[in-house]
Amino acid sequence: MKENFSDRINKLRSLLEDAECVLIGGGSGLSSAAGLTYSGKRFTANFGDFIALYDLTDMYSAGFYPFKTQEEKWAYWSRHILLNRWQPSALPLYKTLLGIVGDKDCFVITTNVDAQFYKAGFDPDRIFAVQGDYGKLQCAKGCHDTLYDNESLVRRMAVEQRDCRIPSSLVPKCPVCGGEAEVNIRKDIYFVQDKAWYEAARRYESFRDKARGKKTVLLELGVGYNTPTIIRFPFERMVYENDDVYLVRVNRQYGGAIPENAEKTLSFDEDISLVLSELSRHS
Repeated sequence: MKENFSDRINKLRSLLEDAECVLIGGGSGLSSAAGLTYSGKRFTANFGDFIALYDLTDMYSAGFYPFKTQEEKWAYWSRHILLNRWQPSALPLYKTLLGIVGDKDCFVITTNVDAQFYKAGFDPDRIFAVQGDYGKLQCAKGCHDTLYDNESLVRRMAVEQRDCRIPSSLVPKCPVCGGEAEVNIRKDIYFVQDKAWYEAARRYESFRDKARGKKTVLLELGVGYNTPTIIRFPFERMVYENDDVYLVRVNRQYGGAIPENAEKTLSFDEDISLVLSELSRHS
């Protein structure tokens, strides 16, 4: 029988107080709980013209829509990137999370591409954003591994677009091969992992190796089964293989533990914002 919410919060608080290391795994559910929802009113309020023209249903699936022209594609993507990457400042839920972990020896691995961990003030040298960054462009065919900041271009696209199209002069091109440019997010085999990506991966591996020998809390927030091999499955394996590693899983749909880790998993199927706000009251 699952403990009541208050008892689980107290247990989580105790685990964090005793932890020598905290490894945060942030998934899409965390940003959604923070307010960056990809469907519903936030989508319809900001993409009414695209919905009418293309019958789009949400921001996630719209990212795979086969726009016929680059002008149409970048009209959509510039608004998407602006809304989810450049316009939002650090969201309160992320700042609450930072306050909870405080001065703990902490590292973040995330599949989110909205840079909220960076904006909230987490140490950038202790963040591994595996899936990329909405704020960067790359060659669509990955002909070289340099990434390019897109803020000024995206803002111009958003301002100058008309009838769901941007001016042809604003369509981004690869500066090396002259081909199409793409957002630096992992959605095909051409995703660019630059030098900074590999350095972050090495720092993550080093932290994970150190954490295996210490009292460690794996704080998994909003990680489902879209890309479970990045956070969810490795966290489960780390708990299974190490006596002093404990998993805290917060997920509305998939909060349960695997049977092998049931004794070392604390599960919450409550909303992430509720769990973190309650936890922060006495942190």
